[in-house]
Amino acid sequence: QEIGQKGGKTVSDKYGQDHFQEIGQKGGNTVSDKYDKDHFQEIGQKGGNTTSDKYDREFYEEIGQKGGNSRSRNNNNNK
Repeated sequence: QEIGQKGGKTVSDKYGQDHFQEIGQKGGNTVSDKYDKDHFQEIGQKGGNTTSDKYDREFYEEIGQKGGNSRSRNNNNNK
């Protein structure tokens, strides 16, 4: 693990953030070109179902409340 971290840091220092953004963009475009909209809808549905099975109603109420509070604060800050 330590060796891997050192190697990753070395590569990062050598190539910089722009390099990783570029290769990430290329990878994303390749995946997007390979699969259609239905594929992404299907995997999104599976992820949503997995999350729904894992967490109970109180979890969703809590994150909904947090989101509502955050939105309210942001709206008040923009006035």
